[in-house]
Amino acid sequence: MGVRRLVASSVVRGSHKGESHGGVYLIDLQSREAVQVIDWNTVDIDWQGRGWDRGLRGIAFDGELVYMAASDELLAYTPDFRRVGSWRSPYLRHCHELSVHGRELFLASTGFDSILGFNLDAKAFDWAMHVQMREYRFFFSRFDPMGDAGPLPLNKLHINNVHADDSGMYLCGLNTGGMLQFTGKRIQMSVELPPGTHNARPFRNGVLFNDTQAGTLRYSGRDEREDRIMKVPTYEVETLTFRDADTSGIARQGFARGLCVISDSIVAGGSSPSTVTIYDLKQNEMLMSVNLTRDIRNAIHGLEVWPFD
Repeated sequence: MGVRRLVASSVVRGSHKGESHGGVYLIDLQSREAVQVIDWNTVDIDWQGRGWDRGLRGIAFDGELVYMAASDELLAYTPDFRRVGSWRSPYLRHCHELSVHGRELFLASTGFDSILGFNLDAKAFDWAMHVQMREYRFFFSRFDPMGDAGPLPLNKLHINNVHADDSGMYLCGLNTGGMLQFTGKRIQMSVELPPGTHNARPFRNGVLFNDTQAGTLRYSGRDEREDRIMKVPTYEVETLTFRDADTSGIARQGFARGLCVISDSIVAGGSSPSTVTIYDLKQNEMLMSVNLTRDIRNAIHGLEVWPFD
């Protein structure tokens, strides 16, 4: 496989003050063991509703730094998980995922329907784009991520993912209807996807994503013969109804979220209760699975190949 370890972040729904809200784990694919390296139990948490500040979300790398995002803060760690920096923007709220391209780190600011850019050399927020939909067409507007003339925190599209590469920037949300592509000049639908999709990104000759509602990791190619639907693992656990902050919710197993590419045929996906699974898309089979906990509230969010081995 050529990869020794993965790094994953988890989020615990229904946690209360003084309890852990998730953490960060290094997962050894040879021993199939996980070591928790961060326990996210900070007390200065915004308690306004489900899915807001509950643990660490996206994970990205630049040189010898590991970047992770809390709800409204970008954090930097060394490879041995010493915290060495943190940055805020007034337009970063309920951040979900990160993506590095060139010398810019992009953050999905769900609360503001926006993508923010963080300059990795200047160590400052220097770019921002607000995304809107009107009559089933998408529009964008640029704004200063450190100014006072940005968008309102309406969270209409619930953008939960951003991925940037040489072909453009791709973003997806619960209310976008699919994966959008931003070329720098326009933003348009790249591919329609099922409701509730997470972690959508271009892959090979198609799109790779978590079909969260169906509890599957999927690859859909232009040639339908290449399509793959991989069911995430489930266990003998019960669905849990809970009350957190000022809302109630339901925690269930099989919630597919968190995805990373290991090779052109091997990928890793996350699910609840916090489990990381390796799939071989070419052979259409599951290679291995590592379960971190049977707590149904605990779900994988960020997932990446650990580059420091």
